[in-house]
Amino acid sequence: MKKSAFYLAALCSGALLLGSCSSDKAADTTATGADTNTMAMDSSASGEMTGMDHSQMANGAAGASPQLVAMNEMMAKMDASKPKGNTDHDFAHMMLAHHQGAVAMADIQLRDGKDATMRRMAEQIKADQLQEITALEAAATRLDNAPTNYKPTDPADPFTSKMKASMDGMMQNMPKSVANADMNFNMLMTVHHQSAVDMAKAELAHGKDTKLKQMAQQMITAQEKEIQQLKDWHNQNADKM
Repeated sequence: MKKSAFYLAALCSGALLLGSCSSDKAADTTATGADTNTMAMDSSASGEMTGMDHSQMANGAAGASPQLVAMNEMMAKMDASKPKGNTDHDFAHMMLAHHQGAVAMADIQLRDGKDATMRRMAEQIKADQLQEITALEAAATRLDNAPTNYKPTDPADPFTSKMKASMDGMMQNMPKSVANADMNFNMLMTVHHQSAVDMAKAELAHGKDTKLKQMAQQMITAQEKEIQQLKDWHNQNADKM
C-alpha cells in the first residue's frame, strides 16, 4: 500500500492560496485570510481524477494561519498519487490522507488554542481519527488488487462527481482566517468535517466493500454530531472574537 500521500482525487476546481508550508513551524496565529483561484484543468492525459490537478497551485501570503497551512499540506499529500479506479480502494486512500490532515489540525489547536471546549474537541478528533487511520490503512492494503469499477477521469461518473463535489464544497465554504487560534480551528474543522461526510456518503452510495461502507457510516454519524457541536460553539463565541 502507498503511504499517506494520495491523489487529490476529486478535490476542488479551485485551489487555496495558502502560505508557505514552513510557517507551520511557528505558533503565529495572526492570519491574513485565504483566497481561491480557479484553474482550467485537463486530467484525462495524466490519469488523475478529473478536476484535481494542483500542479499550478499558487502560494499565498506568508502570514497564512497554521491551520490553513495544514490543509494545504493535506491536499499536497492527496495529490501525490493517482486513483486506481476502484471506489473502495480510492476512498480508503483519500480518506486516509484527509484524516491525517485532521490530526495535524488538531495538533495545532492543542499547541495554540486556549478554549477548553475546542481543546477537548481537538483531543477527541485526534483520538478518533488516529484509530480510523489504522483501519483505513488495513483496508487500503487489502484492496490494493481490487478490480476497477469506476472512471476517475470521467466527470460524468457518479462516484467521481460526488467525490469532486465534496471538495468543491469545502473550497467554496472556506472561511477567512482570523487572529484567534480557537476560532480558526473551529471554522476550518467544520468545513473539513463536512467534506469528509460528503466523501463518506459517496462511498455508501457507490462502494462495494461491506467493512469500508460500515466505517463510512460511522464517520457520517460521528462527524455530523461534531459539526453541530462546532457550529453551536461558533454561534456562542463569534461575537467575542
